[in-house]
Amino acid sequence: MQLYNTLTRDVSEFRAIEPGQVSIYVCGATVQGNPHIGHMRAAVVFDLLRRWFIHNGYQVRFIRNVTDIDDKILHTAGHEERPWFEVAAHYEREFTWAYHQLGIIPPSAEPRATGHIGQMVELIDDLIKRDMAYAADGDVYFAVDKFADYGKLSNQKLDQLMVSDDNIDRNKRFVHDFALWKKVDDEPTWQTPWGRGRPGWHIECSAMARFYLGKKFDIHGGGLDLAFPHHENEIAQSKAAGDDFAQRWLHSAWVTQSGEKMSKSLGNSLQVKEVLKLVNGMELRYYLLSAHYRSMLEYSPSSLSESTTAYSRILNFVNRAKELVEPSGQDLPDEFVAAMNDDLNLPIALSVLHEKVRRGNSLISDENSSELSLILAEVIAMLEVLGLSALNQANTGQEQIIDSLVQAIIDEREAARVRKDFATADALRDKLLASGLIIEDTPTGVRWSIKR
Repeated sequence: MQLYNTLTRDVSEFRAIEPGQVSIYVCGATVQGNPHIGHMRAAVVFDLLRRWFIHNGYQVRFIRNVTDIDDKILHTAGHEERPWFEVAAHYEREFTWAYHQLGIIPPSAEPRATGHIGQMVELIDDLIKRDMAYAADGDVYFAVDKFADYGKLSNQKLDQLMVSDDNIDRNKRFVHDFALWKKVDDEPTWQTPWGRGRPGWHIECSAMARFYLGKKFDIHGGGLDLAFPHHENEIAQSKAAGDDFAQRWLHSAWVTQSGEKMSKSLGNSLQVKEVLKLVNGMELRYYLLSAHYRSMLEYSPSSLSESTTAYSRILNFVNRAKELVEPSGQDLPDEFVAAMNDDLNLPIALSVLHEKVRRGNSLISDENSSELSLILAEVIAMLEVLGLSALNQANTGQEQIIDSLVQAIIDEREAARVRKDFATADALRDKLLASGLIIEDTPTGVRWSIKR
């Protein structure tokens, strides 16, 4: 398997630290608001990576954290007039729901920052003892100028970094030093050897990665926007504390809208719960996988619609083929395997999938059942690897109710046809069509779907 490494800027063969085992840490959500599809792209990409490792026989320990204390969360709590912990818990549940809708496998562990203050304090204390950090009037800062490799991940040099207002802070010895611990007056705070306060953002992930994966692990991932300063600072503080830390760095590119990164601050976010009123979870997952993970994905209603149509073609083939043959075998096409092993080359992998569907559709017309059976098995196997199987789609109570109501009308129509009351049967069919449904009479019964 060949994977890109942001740190070395090249694609190279992946070699696990422990044969047959992969350790992955991915930066999760800061639970300050509802998830948007930009959040979900990173989640889907690393879920796919995890699935591919599992398919290849690896045991995967996958850690995705939750930042549940942050100035942004406190700001939201003030705006919504409820406690910070209630805000954090509420939006964490929203993210969990969104992950489930998109068929994302739950992580091996999902640690919260507030549950690991002790590990953060231990790591900060170690850095102070190594003279890589310093305390000043209740604050603790990392001494950036003492870490020679600072900027290597993001390919930046200290003397070229811009100085923002956030960098001009009290008690700093050097303008680019960053906070490991912050003295604050407002709650919540935790007691430490340096006084009461709250952790800096970057120390959270270093402490949790060490606790769950050890001082050396295989892969650290996240969205491209985290490469600097978050991941750069993680590397600095972890390596300065003597950890080998992540051996490979992977970053998924942004979802953009009108050329701008999708984010809450820009006001151009598309919340998952709103998009899922237009498409289902598997259709959204397909859309988010439609470009290479290191390429920007430009959102537009038309591109989402095109992806939905493409995914529908795949499912329609599977449903039609299943009525004629049983899948035979579970092997993935060689071209698909090669594409996935080539740094998760999704455009190529999806083109292989669609080529198989096109060939399969031609065989349905030709009634060539033996080859159709093999192709059906290949398509199902590819969908499983991509996490796009219809079985992965969360079936909500609302969907079950709709399905039951439509099926009741179909049953009533079938009863009318049996008693040769064709006027009633046609009227019921017209009602279904007017509701935006597609009704197909097949040799094995009536099949319905939503018109896109």
